[in-house]
Amino acid sequence: MAGQQFQYDDSGNTFFYFLTSFVGLIVIPATYYLWPRDQNAEQLRLKSLRRVHGRCLWYRLRHMKSQQSIVPTLKKAALLFGWAIFLFLAYKVSKLDREYQEYNPYEVLHLEAGVSIAEIKKQYRVLSLKHHPDKGGDEAMFMKLAKAYSALTNEEARDNWEKYGNPDGPRVTSFGIALPAWIVDQKNSMLVLLVYGLAFMVILPVVVVITSLFILINTTQLFMHFMYKTPTMNMKRLVMVLTAAFEFDPRSNKEAIIRPTDNIEVPQLIRELGNINVKKKEPPFCYPYSLKARVLLLTHLARMDVSENIEEDQRFVMKKCPALLQEIINVGCQLTMMATSRGGLRAPRLTSIENCMKLSQMVVQGLQEAKSPLLQLPHFEEEHLRYCISKKYKVRTLPDLVSLKDSDRRNMLRFLGEEKYDEVMAVLGSIPYINMETKLQVLDDEDSNNVTAGSIVTVTVTLRRKRMSVSSIFRDQGDSKNKTKVWQNKNKGAKKAAKSKKKKLTKKKPVTQQQAKGDKAKHPNGNVAGNDVASASKVEEDDLSDKGSESDEAEGNKDSPSERDEESDKQSDTEVDEIEWEALQQSIQRRERALLETKSKVTHPVYSLYFPEEKQEWWWLYIADRKEQTLVSMPNHVCTLKDTEEVELKFPAPSKTGNYQYSVILRSDSFMGLDQIKPLKLEVHEAKAMMDNHPQWDIPETEEEEDDQEDSDGIEESEEDEEDND
Repeated sequence: MAGQQFQYDDSGNTFFYFLTSFVGLIVIPATYYLWPRDQNAEQLRLKSLRRVHGRCLWYRLRHMKSQQSIVPTLKKAALLFGWAIFLFLAYKVSKLDREYQEYNPYEVLHLEAGVSIAEIKKQYRVLSLKHHPDKGGDEAMFMKLAKAYSALTNEEARDNWEKYGNPDGPRVTSFGIALPAWIVDQKNSMLVLLVYGLAFMVILPVVVVITSLFILINTTQLFMHFMYKTPTMNMKRLVMVLTAAFEFDPRSNKEAIIRPTDNIEVPQLIRELGNINVKKKEPPFCYPYSLKARVLLLTHLARMDVSENIEEDQRFVMKKCPALLQEIINVGCQLTMMATSRGGLRAPRLTSIENCMKLSQMVVQGLQEAKSPLLQLPHFEEEHLRYCISKKYKVRTLPDLVSLKDSDRRNMLRFLGEEKYDEVMAVLGSIPYINMETKLQVLDDEDSNNVTAGSIVTVTVTLRRKRMSVSSIFRDQGDSKNKTKVWQNKNKGAKKAAKSKKKKLTKKKPVTQQQAKGDKAKHPNGNVAGNDVASASKVEEDDLSDKGSESDEAEGNKDSPSERDEESDKQSDTEVDEIEWEALQQSIQRRERALLETKSKVTHPVYSLYFPEEKQEWWWLYIADRKEQTLVSMPNHVCTLKDTEEVELKFPAPSKTGNYQYSVILRSDSFMGLDQIKPLKLEVHEAKAMMDNHPQWDIPETEEEEDDQEDSDGIEESEEDEEDND
């Protein structure tokens, strides 16, 4: 009886197949992702950004790096070495002979299938004399010939070969493992364990740590503790919590450095900054690493000059801050969801989460909270703001500056030269200007526009990015002004038309004597002109109705007006249903495409004078109840807005009916003064009662009677059968 057998590859042939496939799976994707791109493309990109971002710190640091770096050369050498190994293994595999060949005794004897036994014996005699070992022939070949001869001349062996493919009968089922036998040899066990340990316990964790952008678990737990402890967190407290992250602790992160000169330079900076809660004894705010990180962050926001060592550490801290602030926001959202679902827990206030978003803007732009957003522009200093906030111009934000006339802007910015003014306008034109449109629906309900208590509300927000150029905003403002003028003109025209109609109506029309007498008799002291108009209109209606009745009688079999109205209502209902169905299908398709698509997070570089790393334009979009200071929907971090982006915000409707006033809020994580708040009115109705008897379960009485009759007939037949059996 056939059995099973597991065996390793002693010859190593199948192992070469496995090794070739394994190396190919590594080398081919690595070449696609790691092969150094053309350096000229990066240089051209930087050159195109120079006019706008030339003064940014990240641009100057990128430009200062030497173009002839050794890293691309090492990458190319490693990839070429991998390809050399892959090609060698492929060549080795191509030269390997097939180990398994289907056994055919006719081929061994060099005969065609179906020949007679006499021809088999004759051929065997010839070949056996040629390959006999006593006459210097090949012993292995002679044994194959003898086996083939026996398989074709012996009836039992011939039956086994025809049934099982082997003259000896059914063979053992063999499962080959594409590894050489020396790997499982006891002598090489320590070497194999050492290789596995290096691969999975040293190399793999190091690669994961290097390429990982996640936050340390201890830092997340720290943020969770303080967000729950302090639901309402002001900016000073938030700075302390942020700089207490374990990413800044040398014991947890080797990139963080504590220098001997910190004992001299850090206290000096503390004296210059003033009150920064140095005497705070609460851990970990009192630890040296936390105090140093706090000082570095505050000096960055104050745009203070520091030494080279402090500046290097400051850049390290600033690069970590945006990701850490995003983690604090995520923690706040988790606590809010836990408090909403479980109850009894304190949810963070809306101000705490919004302070994290404001601090992210402050870190990227290197500005304190109370500073003017105009200081984000180049060549703007504190002493220049008095020209902008004067009573004549009243410019406090970037949109205010853009909305000025060119002559007023040039006059206000007269302290700038022509070149500096052009640079300011180029930077101002690169700053984004977002158009936000909202649409409220209940997608899973039959009536998508009716919000019922407890239903899942979907707010679809369409974001369109434009450049904050003077022409675009002026064009938008001009369109709005033109629209108002047209609207006013329409009203004026309507008023004029109404007046003219009144004048026409007040003119007396020739009427019959009977109508005039009747009107005077009814209203002796009334307005005769008005009565004349009313009577005339009635006469016209009667004439029209008479004509209509005559035409109906002439047509004969036409539908009545009520039937036509019913048909038109049915058509309108079907059209509305088709429109809603198409909208639902389009929304489903959009969601499916969003799940399948992987969009790049490279959007547009942020203009930031003091941030040490190139930052992309990202946004937070969420719905909040500003009166109750709570989140309605969790903040969506929009990282793929290049030109247009559609975002769906979902939240459960309140359980009580009534009108609710929410706000759709869009905040930048990089720019100050570009936040937008749009009101969202929500009218919640009572939920529809569940139908006990749905129409689809209504069964006609005739069908029920037929079923009952069939059941009764079946019962009677079964009783008769039983009686017959008895």
